[in-house]
Amino acid sequence: MDTFLKSVAKDMYEKLGDNLAHTAVVFPNKRAGLFFNQWLARLSDKPVWTPTYLTISDLFRSLSDTAVGDSIGLVCSLHEAFCEKTGSDETLDSFYFWGEMLLSDFDDLDKNMVDADRLFANLSDLRKFIDDHSYLTEEQVEALQLFFQNFSMEKETELKQRFATLWDSLGSIYHAFRDSLRRRGLAYEGMLYREVVEQLNPDMLPYEHYVFVGFNVLNQVETTLFSRLQRAGKALFYWDYDEHYLLNSRHEAGEFIRRNLKMFPNELTGRDLFRNLTRSKVVHYVAAPTESAQAHYLTDWLRRNVTSPEHETAVVLCNEALLQPVLHALPDESIRALNVTMGFPLSQTPVYSFTNLLLELQSTGRDKRRGNYYIQPVMAMLKHPYMRKLSSEALKLERDLLSRNRFFPSVGELQRDEQLALVFTEEQQGEPVALCQYLLRALQALAALFRNEPEHDKVYAQLYQEALFKTYTTLNRFCDLLATGQLEIQTQTFCRLLRNVLSSLSIPFHGEPVTGLQVMGVLETRCLDFRHLVMLSVNEGNLPKGEGDSSFIPYNLRKAFGMTTVEHKNAVYAYYFYRLMQRAERVTLLYNTSSDGLNRGEMSRFLLQFLIESGQDVKRESLQAEQGIVRQPAIVVEKNPDIIARMVKRFGSDDTLLSPSALNTYLNCPLRFYLQYVGRLKEPDEVSEDIDNSVFGNIFHRACEWIYKERLSGRDGLVRRSDIEELLKDEWIVYNYVDRAFKELFFKIPQEQRSEYNGLQLLNSEVLVTYVKQLLRYDAAHAPFRFAEAEYTVKKTVEVQSGGVSHTLNLGGNIDRIDEQGDTIRIIDYKTGSRPHEAKEIEELFDPKADKRGYHIFQIFFYASLMCEERKCPVSPLLFYVQKAASPEYSPVVQLGTKENSLLIDDFNPLKAEFDRRLSELLQEIFNPEVPFTQTPVQTHCEYCSFAVLCGRAKKGKE
Repeated sequence: MDTFLKSVAKDMYEKLGDNLAHTAVVFPNKRAGLFFNQWLARLSDKPVWTPTYLTISDLFRSLSDTAVGDSIGLVCSLHEAFCEKTGSDETLDSFYFWGEMLLSDFDDLDKNMVDADRLFANLSDLRKFIDDHSYLTEEQVEALQLFFQNFSMEKETELKQRFATLWDSLGSIYHAFRDSLRRRGLAYEGMLYREVVEQLNPDMLPYEHYVFVGFNVLNQVETTLFSRLQRAGKALFYWDYDEHYLLNSRHEAGEFIRRNLKMFPNELTGRDLFRNLTRSKVVHYVAAPTESAQAHYLTDWLRRNVTSPEHETAVVLCNEALLQPVLHALPDESIRALNVTMGFPLSQTPVYSFTNLLLELQSTGRDKRRGNYYIQPVMAMLKHPYMRKLSSEALKLERDLLSRNRFFPSVGELQRDEQLALVFTEEQQGEPVALCQYLLRALQALAALFRNEPEHDKVYAQLYQEALFKTYTTLNRFCDLLATGQLEIQTQTFCRLLRNVLSSLSIPFHGEPVTGLQVMGVLETRCLDFRHLVMLSVNEGNLPKGEGDSSFIPYNLRKAFGMTTVEHKNAVYAYYFYRLMQRAERVTLLYNTSSDGLNRGEMSRFLLQFLIESGQDVKRESLQAEQGIVRQPAIVVEKNPDIIARMVKRFGSDDTLLSPSALNTYLNCPLRFYLQYVGRLKEPDEVSEDIDNSVFGNIFHRACEWIYKERLSGRDGLVRRSDIEELLKDEWIVYNYVDRAFKELFFKIPQEQRSEYNGLQLLNSEVLVTYVKQLLRYDAAHAPFRFAEAEYTVKKTVEVQSGGVSHTLNLGGNIDRIDEQGDTIRIIDYKTGSRPHEAKEIEELFDPKADKRGYHIFQIFFYASLMCEERKCPVSPLLFYVQKAASPEYSPVVQLGTKENSLLIDDFNPLKAEFDRRLSELLQEIFNPEVPFTQTPVQTHCEYCSFAVLCGRAKKGKE
């Protein structure tokens, strides 16, 4: 395949000979020079002087002694000019982000050599310029007229007045800004380019020949430079195009090439060089349902199409976010060498996330009033892999904070070693300078860690080390600007600015550029040709790029003064696309069909255009996600002797009772019972400032226990109505008991230590106080009664015959409250969150297929059965649903049956025999080796199960 660069090298060698030491070859990008040099070296059988290879940016910068300032410093200087010329007191914080937009406008203005005084003239004066056609084309005059047609000066609004006021100042801001930079020997890129061409003397240039290769759109400074070098006889021009779009005056891909050829004739001749799109090609359009599907398809494509030499194959990513999935999808066995021309995003490295966490810790991660840290950013930092490497205490500290529910840890308790003290510092980091120095110290500690890693780890972490270096140097630049006063911003803006800058950086890959499979973005393909081509994500919005650039200069004025418009960009991307297609022999173009957010799932307009007008036989394919019913195999755990032995050991000891909660779990799902009570699997601990239902209920129980034991029962145990009413008069007593329970069960701090509530916890505290008062009011209405016990443990030893073997088990659990009224013992179970449970009969309590069993009734009947044996008197089971207790008609007495025919259980003794019989059958089933642990057939039981993901029963979106 005769590539464009090969043809240029051959032609240039024939015209300029083999001594090219005084020749500069200028490309749009650096990569083209590497390939060009390879072709040039093949043209001679002896050593030759190679030319100097430059990009257009390198050329302009080499012709000036002025340095291009960095973007941060430039915006700071622009802010000074803005305040000076407008008298505004706007802070750099509010100016910075629209200052970047204004800087971009000035850059574009200078690159197109616009007369700034005319552009930024008073709008009424600007309107008069329409009559002066000496510097405007007919198209520009038409655009200017259209602007004033839409921008009527007669109909003035507040928005138009603000625009006109700012517009009238832009000219003076522009000149003051440039003067300020010039005094310091600095410039922005457009300013430097403009000054170069305005002062250019072709006779003083260092090279005899300037060869411009593969350009497309030219701004005015480039056009002026080319013209002066052409007149001086120092320039040669090589343009790459195809007659297919060149000769079609309406084809946007040839818009700029047609202009360029008129001004700067092509050194290459011969029509065959420029008639490649008409040659037969193998072209496939592939519609993919997702972006990741394209990456997986690429694996198969490469195995089928990549042959030696690999450098003739290119993978072009129109969406550069696909780089990481593509790199993971590349088949190692079939790709011998790989060259990635795109940079790896710094935002996808651990260094970026580590820096982000440090920023959050010191900016928004602390309570400024108390000086303590918030738990969420602390836990995120302790979980970060770099923090785990820096400090051996990080994991221990994380577990300790979790176990103690420390939501506002102090600086002192976080500083367990030198590294933790460096991160969780007591120093005030509120000012940007101090914050920047803090970040630098942390990154220095990280760099020392990398240096001390074993050799194999250094190889593995090479990319991340470069990310660390780039982050450190960027922070150093910020420190310089802050220290010299050029950057004066608040902490919030500094954090936002630093994140934006770091997220825009990329880490270059190292490799041999002219060998191996080429993975590149669209811009890196300029001047290059490939025999095999696969392009990913060729969607509208990716090709051409969909985002529009914000600007202070309205579209019609930009067009009138010859500045860059959206049509320029569309034409540029059209050229990139068609130029890539010219010499390729096998082309596969993939696009995403899914609609997600702003992505409408449409193929690029260029694909449609090529499909209609190319004359090629385009084969269209579609990737489909495999459809079918995926049947999750049933999970069955057989009860082998080892499992039976573990169950007997656990529930046969006094330490662990077989509780009604465990039995309810078995009835709901035998497999869950196995995982939780036999396998002893637990959910991972997570920090949460919310209070889950179990902890909420435990706090309520503990507060009620202390109130009845310490305040209401007295020596005789009698609870009187007057005592309850007296307590209710002073609600701070209730608040105090709830706070004590919070300290013990939630905050896990000594009682003398002050509780640190956040807003959500305070709300929960208020609800708990309300619940306690509702219980007290109900009891006051039904007093007197004798308080007997709270959190009473009731238990019983039973023998279970199963599989011909007898097992001794301990049944039991904790009863929330026991009291006495007359000769009846009442056992009370508090329920703080659930709606009342119902059951028609005892049999329903043991039915595992029931969708909504009476779990709470089963629990209180279990306790009642054991209490009947212990006390030998009437036992009344009560379920006290606190949320319902405020109703005057509410009764906690358990009922069986339907609403029309219900039975109040004032005494459980008549029901005990039937309940015990069914309980015995349940225990025999649990320990029967012939009955395995299986999944529940009732899917609703899996909705809130902790093991639903493990069992394959989790709902979509909850994995």
